[in-house]
Formats: sequence, C-alpha cells, structure tokens
Amino acid sequence: MPPVNTFPLHLRFGDEDSYGHVNNVRFLQFLEDARVQLMSEAHPGGSFLELVDPDHYALVGRQEIEYRAPLNFSTRPAAVEIWVTAVGASSFDLGYAVRDRMEAEGSTTTAIAATTMVLVSRSTGRPVRLSDSQRAVLLSWQGPAVPFRRSRAR
Repeated sequence: MPPVNTFPLHLRFGDEDSYGHVNNVRFLQFLEDARVQLMSEAHPGGSFLELVDPDHYALVGRQEIEYRAPLNFSTRPAAVEIWVTAVGASSFDLGYAVRDRMEAEGSTTTAIAATTMVLVSRSTGRPVRLSDSQRAVLLSWQGPAVPFRRSRAR
C-alpha cells in the first residue's frame, strides 16, 4: 500500500508510560497532528481547510485504532502515513499507519487507524454536503481500506 502522505512524528521522552512504551492515548494525538497537516497542504484552489468556509467545520465522528506493536521513545522520528479511504455526501474516512521510523523499509507498523470526519454547520450543528472542490481535494488523497485484523462491521 503506497502511502499518499507521510509525516514525521517527533516523539517526546514524556510520551512513554510506566510500561516503557508510548501510551495509547498519545496515538490519537499523532493521528490528529497528521490530519491537520494533511488538511493544510497546498492544493490548486486551496488547501482543504481553506475550502471550508467560516460557517462550517470538519468534526471527528468516529475513530478506530488497532495497536500492533509497542512504540518506544527514540530521537529518530517515527512516521504517520495518512490517506482517504472513502468520500461520502457530508463525510469522509481517513486511514492511517503509524510506523516506528520514517523509512518504510525495515520499519514496524505500530498501529493502524481510521477516522470518519463529518462536515458540519456551526450554526445548525447539522451535517452539510461536501463541495465539489472539497471532494476533489479529498479524492486526490484516496487509497485503500485500512487492513484491520477484525472487520469494522461485526
């Protein structure tokens, strides 16, 4: 699976917990950081965030994460791969892979994850349709489904 975007992840010594590996709660912050970086990336016509007008915002509707191996502190950057797995009328799904280093070869995938984002009106609190330009940006990052060990639909 070729990643659409890979962002460096600079671990802090304080990310480790009493078990000696990065605490599971930190992973959601790693996903958020990668998501904000991706949505801020320049595109013809503007970044995804620039294409969202002030009356709207994209909110997290759902997250799922599967931990595959411990992630330990290192001064060498880890990595978060992020891509779009689906685009709906008012929502889109993101896939992630967290690796223990930037280089894909020889790295260990420590977690995989998925997030559903929903475009919402600030004034009504209701979902709103994605614009054609927003959809175009999202589709430019499209990749495969997240390979969870257990199916998301049980």
